[in-house]
Amino acid sequence: MALQDLGAEVRRLRENTEPAAIGLPVGRRRARGVRREELAELAGVSADYVRRLEQGRRHPSAAVVNAIARALCVRPAEYERLCALAGYAAADGQVPRAAGSGAMRLLERFADTPVFLTDAAWNVVAVNGAWMALGAGASNRQARDWNVAWRTFSHAHREISRDDDHAAAFRATLAARLHSTSLRYPADEPLAELVDELRTTSRSFDSLWRAPRTVADHGNRAVFRHAGVGDIALDGTLLQVPGDNLQAVVLTAAPGSADAGRLDEVVRASTGPAVVRVGQAGPG
Repeated sequence: MALQDLGAEVRRLRENTEPAAIGLPVGRRRARGVRREELAELAGVSADYVRRLEQGRRHPSAAVVNAIARALCVRPAEYERLCALAGYAAADGQVPRAAGSGAMRLLERFADTPVFLTDAAWNVVAVNGAWMALGAGASNRQARDWNVAWRTFSHAHREISRDDDHAAAFRATLAARLHSTSLRYPADEPLAELVDELRTTSRSFDSLWRAPRTVADHGNRAVFRHAGVGDIALDGTLLQVPGDNLQAVVLTAAPGSADAGRLDEVVRASTGPAVVRVGQAGPG
C-alpha cells in the first residue's frame, strides 16, 4: 500500500471538485476546489487529519474512505481507486467482462468499420465482422490469445505492425490502463496473474509498470498484413463504453486513400457473422 499515492489522490479529488457541485458556497477563493476544512467538516474528521492524510501520514479506515468519497460526490471509478489505494477491495473486486445489448449493437452499426470490445483488463469480449475480415483475430494456441496486452508485449500479433513511435505509445497506453485497472480491482485473480506473467516475461512491460506514464492521447496507427490485398494502414481510436465498463477500439482508414479502398474490398468480401462474442481461448 502506498500512502503517498493515496494522499495525492485525495488531494487531487479535493482540488478538482467544484464547491457548488457538492452544495458549498462559491464566493471568493484563493485556491481551486474544496478547502481542507470544508472536506473535513463534510467527512466528519478534523482538518489536521485531512492534511496528514494528503501528506501520506495517515491510513484511513474504510469508513473514512467512504465518508470522503460521499463528501466529494466522486464517481464509481474514483471511489474504487480510493478503496484500492487504501488497501480495501472494490465493491465486487472483479473486472466486469460481460458485454450488454447496447455494446453489441454498437459493433453491429459499424458494419464497414473494424471494431472490437475489450474489458478493462484488455481481454477482447466481442468483435464485429469487419474486424474478423482483417484476418488479425487470435488463434487458439495460447490461453491468452484474446488479451491485447499479452499479444502485444509477447509479440504474438505478427500480422500487425507499428513504427517505433506508435508502438511505444501503444504499449504505454496498455500498461497505464492495466495499472489503473489493477488498483480498481485488487481482488481479481486472473488480472493479477496476467500482470505477474507480463512483468516476468517482458522487460518493456515491467519498466512501464514500475513507472506508468500519463496517457492523454488514445489514438494509434497500425499496419495490418492481409493475405489477399496486402498492407492496410488503419488509425485506432479508443472509446469508453461506461455502462458495461468496457472499451471499444475503432479502426478507420484515411478517406479516399488506397488503404480505405483495400479495407472496403476486404470487408465486402467477408461472409462471416456481423458480431462474434469471443473469449480468451478463441471465438465462441
